Order: sequence, then structure tokens, then C-alpha cells
Amino acid sequence: MKRRTVLRVLSAALLPGGLIRPAAAFAQATSPPRPPTRWVPPEPLTASAPGVSVREIRIGMSAAFKGTAAGLGTEFYRGAQAYYDEVNARGGVFGRVLTVVGLDDNYEPLPCVRNTLQLLDKEPVFFLSNYVGTPTLTRALPVIRRYAEQQVVLVGNFTGAQPQREAPYAEQVFNIRASYRQEMAALVDRFWQLGARTIGVYSQADAYGRSGTDGVSRALAARGARIAAETTYQRGARFDDDMTPAVNALRRAGVDAVLCTGAYQGCGAFVRTARDLGWTVPIANVSFVGSDAMLRLLAQHGKTAGRDYTRALVNSQVVPSYDDAALPGVTEYRSLMERHNPALPPALRDDKYVPQRYSFISLEGYVNARVIVEALRRAGPNLTRLGFRQALESLKAFDLGIGATLTFGPERHQGLDNVYFTRVEGERWVPITDWPSAVQA
Repeated sequence: MKRRTVLRVLSAALLPGGLIRPAAAFAQATSPPRPPTRWVPPEPLTASAPGVSVREIRIGMSAAFKGTAAGLGTEFYRGAQAYYDEVNARGGVFGRVLTVVGLDDNYEPLPCVRNTLQLLDKEPVFFLSNYVGTPTLTRALPVIRRYAEQQVVLVGNFTGAQPQREAPYAEQVFNIRASYRQEMAALVDRFWQLGARTIGVYSQADAYGRSGTDGVSRALAARGARIAAETTYQRGARFDDDMTPAVNALRRAGVDAVLCTGAYQGCGAFVRTARDLGWTVPIANVSFVGSDAMLRLLAQHGKTAGRDYTRALVNSQVVPSYDDAALPGVTEYRSLMERHNPALPPALRDDKYVPQRYSFISLEGYVNARVIVEALRRAGPNLTRLGFRQALESLKAFDLGIGATLTFGPERHQGLDNVYFTRVEGERWVPITDWPSAVQA
């Protein structure tokens, strides 16, 4: 064992507060849960900041928990909550339990703005985390900006759009995942290597869709090319909607591949319609789509129609496969999802949505929670918003157990840059190892 590894293990063993220890956590992931170890403070704790009490740290989350995008917020919440549940069972962070105050915005901008004000003014919460979606977050950013002097930060959002990565909002937002520009650049690069020169775009008609389209445009411009054809759909579309006009427009343009920026029902509807019309062009989606929810819809419909809707379908991801047992972080994630099986509070549940055992979205939520807990630990028992921010910026080459390390800093508020690629095999998403085969109809 190298000296650096030895030091990491020794320091991990000394962590207070019953926290999941970075090295030990991975070893315990496949073993039965141990009795919680509770931290006893050397002196009484006091309420040190808004949203922080002697016994609790409150975290604010606005997301789509109901409606056509219910799967996005639900799985994001569940993945983070699995880790928080384990931390709480072991005594919390310096004796404080973590409580997520979740509010439903139905993937709509104005409710997200109202939720943000409620979380910061009425609850209040210590910080914001795990917001879902570009059209919602971009409208909430100016509101969050008003709380800059109060050191309010937003950590780990389920969107790869640019506004929160640029001035004036990047100062308060800590993005963990790669951006849509990075995802689209990677997809364009792969298709370009395969000989595709005529690229079409299908996107949600809002800020999210425009962000993905911008990523495609930039990647093609770097190669002296342009988007051949663009089509859109309205946010809130359902899987059984007819997307024939969009399919026909792209088909007439003779595109070699279609890159999609949307949510699982609207993009699933496009895939279903294209295949029903006999169009077998490769179709790719970015991570936000909700890969597992979309696959479930396509697989169920395929059994009814007697057709395979998943051939030549590829998705980019910002976390590795949740089936990759070689990664200790993935092993822990799966163990904690099984151990705690997190459920939404009754008021947030959509009875039409059935939670998934594992998903890329819940794995991303788990990753976010690990980063947050580590920063809270580093911020110490006398917790302040400024101290939490500084603790986040202190994370350098932080090992998440997912094959990639996270780094923040005063001038770097995006922690990860990795993009992964998946295809469907046996009604499961698997890593792509053979691109020509993955896009073959």
C-alpha cells in the first residue's frame, strides 16, 4: 500500500460524528449494517446559521416530483436520501441529522421560483441542493443571487446547462456533474468518428433544449460543420404523443444521426414514432433524459407492439454504470439503496410513478450527497454558510469511488468532467464497447 493511501485510511478512521468513512464505507457496503456510532461533542452545540439547529441541518430541494417528469426528481431525491439515511443512522454530521425539505415544482419555472423563496425565507434551509432541470433553475438563479451576501449556495444540480456555470451565478453554484456542452461534444465526436456528417437535433422547446442544441452547434462548428435540421417538442409531452412531424422533418433532411435534448416521455415518444415509421437512424440522448424511465416505457410498449424500440439508441451519462461492481462507490450506492429503500414524503409522491431499484439518476443523487457530507464534515461542528462554502472549495482530488475524482476551488465550481456512453442490451443500459455495433439498426 502506498504511503498516500495509508495516510488516507488512517485519517478516515479518525473522523468524528458517526460519518461514513471514505475507505471503510466501501468495505462495509457489502456487509451487514453495524450499530450506529454516535459522536459526543466536547461542548454543547449551538444553532450557528439559518437552517442549522443543535440537532439538524436542513437542505432545500425544488424538483419535479409529480407529473410527466416525476421520475427525475423522485430518483434524484432517493439516491441522495439513501446516503443521508446512512449518515443519520450513524449519528449524523457532528451529531446533527440531515433533513431534506423537498418541494414539488412540476418541472415548471414559476413554482420553482416560489419554492426557492419559501425555502430561504420561511423554512429556512442552510443551503440548496439537487434542483432538477434547466427551465426551472435558470429562473431561480436571479432569486438565489439576491442571497449572495447571506452566503447561500446551491450544490449538485441535475442539469448540465451553462447559466449556473457562468457569471454572475457561478459564484453561488457548485456543479458536480459534467455540462451539456461536454456531453454533446463527446457525442458529436463519436458520431463524427463513425463518419456521420449530417447531424439533426430534436429538443425540448425551452432553455434546456436550447442548451443542448448549443452544445451540438459548438461541437460541429469546431469541425467546420452546422446542424442540418432542428425540431422541437413542448415541455410536458407524453410518451403516447405523436411526434410524426418532427420525425419527418429530420428524415427529409437526410440526417445521419439525431441528438436529443429532452425528458424521458418526450424523447421516448420521438424514438417510438421514428421506429413505428420505419426510420432506423441512430438516436442519442443526454443524461438528463432519464435513461431508465425512458427504457422502461420503450420496453413495455415494445412487448405490446412486438417490436424492439431500443436498437441504435445510445445515451451519454455523467456517472458510470450502476451495475459496475468493480467500482467501490457503485457497490456502496447499491447497498445503501437496498438497505434504506428511500421513499418520498407522502405529500410529494406521484402514485402513477413506480420508483426504480437503481438508476443513473439516483446514482448521481448519491454522488452529490457524498460530496455534501464531506464538505459538511470539513466545515466542522460550528457550522456557518461561509465555512461550508470554503469547505466545498477545499475539495481536491476527492475520491468518490466511481473511477473519477472531484476537484473544486475558488475559481472552479464544477467538480467532475467525465462523460460515459451507454447502449441497451437485454432491457438494460450497458457501457458501449463497440460503437459501430451500438448504432447499427
